Amino acid sequence: MAYLIDKELCIGCAACESECPVSCISADDDGKYIINAEECIDCGACSGVCPVDAPNPQ
Repeated sequence: MAYLIDKELCIGCAACESECPVSCISADDDGKYIINAEECIDCGACSGVCPVDAPNPQ
């Protein structure tokens, strides 16, 4: 299982990217953040810092 970011909720603040211990989160072309599901270790760190609850387990 991995976390995914709801791009409609994402505000592009980068809190999730800076908190990720395996650096699997990056911005896409529209400034929203995405998680590389193959690298995600399902730790939930991104979810814990997101002000709009965009990352969720899938």
